[in-house]
Amino acid sequence: MPRLRLLTFNIAHGRGLNPIQGLTSAQKLKNNLRKIAKLIEKLQPDMVALQEIDECSRWAGNFDHLEYLRLYAGFPHAVFGINTRRKGLLNLCYGNALLSRHPILATETVVFGQATVGEKGFLFAEFDVGGRIVPVVNIHLHFGSREHRIRQIGRLLAWLREKLRERGPHWDLPPIICGDFNNPGHSPDATAALLSHLSDYADYVLHPRKGKTFPSPLPQRLLDFVLLPPPSGRVHSEVLRVMLSDHRPVLVDFDLA
Repeated sequence: MPRLRLLTFNIAHGRGLNPIQGLTSAQKLKNNLRKIAKLIEKLQPDMVALQEIDECSRWAGNFDHLEYLRLYAGFPHAVFGINTRRKGLLNLCYGNALLSRHPILATETVVFGQATVGEKGFLFAEFDVGGRIVPVVNIHLHFGSREHRIRQIGRLLAWLREKLRERGPHWDLPPIICGDFNNPGHSPDATAALLSHLSDYADYVLHPRKGKTFPSPLPQRLLDFVLLPPPSGRVHSEVLRVMLSDHRPVLVDFDLA
């Protein structure tokens, strides 16, 4: 029975604990990304879901952070899901991404709006895990507005309904959903709404059950989650006590029954 290890991590554009984006040199960004890559290499996850990762942004050193991490952490497969893209002197290009040790069969990016800075969305990918098709959604929700988050979850659910009709028969389990939800899991907010609606398809379980992820030095809130569908067995999840971003990463191990 295959066992999968998934890491989800908002890496804050590689700036570490610097509170102001754009005041970190390219060399310091690379040093911090190498520390993140070293952590990933130590943990040996099968898949890594990243949020706030830059493809080529002026405020983040104008280099491809995903390719940098892929090479240093030793992953054969990677895909970007760009949510914010702005050209010109103050160019920005960032969003979500996935690193994988398993082949990526298909991907799709859904962007929630058209903002030129701070836009959110989700990245979908299908993975070939030993001949099984495993779908994963990596999502980043709005930081400041519950109304925006609820609307974004509505977009995700509508998209999932269509995708389940189109691709569901080919999947070996319903989609794993992970990322930075920017709200606690059981408050009357987007994450709880998502769990409630997903119960129409399967008995999803929210991980981790305890711990806090934000802000990383003295975390007060648990904002980062992995939603696992059945038949995921022998689940172990934890918040990692590292301070390489303003979020702490979440690691989940489970059997792919």
